[in-house]
Amino acid sequence: MTQPTIIMAAPNGARKQKSDHPALPVTIAETVAAAKACCDAGASILHAHVRDEDGAHVLDAQRYISLLDAMRNAVPEMLVQITTEAVGRYSPQEQSDIVFAVKPDFVSVGFAEMIGDASADAVAHARDFYHQAQAQNIHVQHILYSPENLIAFKNAIADGIVPSASAGGHHVLLVLGRYTADFQSDPDDLQAFIKADMSDFASWSVCAFGYREFDAMQAAITAGGHCRVGFENNLHLKDGTLAPDNATLVRQLAQSCTPATRAETLALLGGSN
Repeated sequence: MTQPTIIMAAPNGARKQKSDHPALPVTIAETVAAAKACCDAGASILHAHVRDEDGAHVLDAQRYISLLDAMRNAVPEMLVQITTEAVGRYSPQEQSDIVFAVKPDFVSVGFAEMIGDASADAVAHARDFYHQAQAQNIHVQHILYSPENLIAFKNAIADGIVPSASAGGHHVLLVLGRYTADFQSDPDDLQAFIKADMSDFASWSVCAFGYREFDAMQAAITAGGHCRVGFENNLHLKDGTLAPDNATLVRQLAQSCTPATRAETLALLGGSN
């Protein structure tokens, strides 16, 4: 039987604007509409960012709560993961504060951001955050930007900074192309992560910067991973043409795999709602 593939839609991210693509969602209403279209195309979970009045990335509890409420009303079949992305603006304390203010079912957290400078105080804060999140049944997807970052994350588990996962294992997102000069990923970039051993994790996903996103997703699926696609990282279809919207990127990927249902996604990510 073909393994179901989680398709997570990432429709806007923190940096892009409508000047990058007119269909990029900025408001909560636009994000919900884009999420509905992505869900219809095969995505089972939304990776959600919210913006302020000027369209800038913001970690704002009330905006997140409003988005979650709107999603429950408009797209109840789709799961939602909020982000704590710092964008050079937010401290680890502010990142953890937003999580416990919103109390989402799912959240993505950059391990390198949360561990900060790895000083004693930073490690103590990270340990407190990860243990509190687990105690409150908040499912963290750990973002890892390099094989070295992956190894440091495994060491943090061994040291008890990140608790042993209570629901069968940790869930990680591998980011390809973040540190290349032109923000363009190569599917072969995944191999360095694979060699660092992914077997410790309950599931893993990939997101990939640039026009080779689709090829990177195929490499991830072949290796047993899952996928995050959307305008946050890429605006182009596999043939190199500009995608008309986020849903088209999701549909293109869904046609190449067996998209996970809501229930299958919950089972893979450890949720229960």
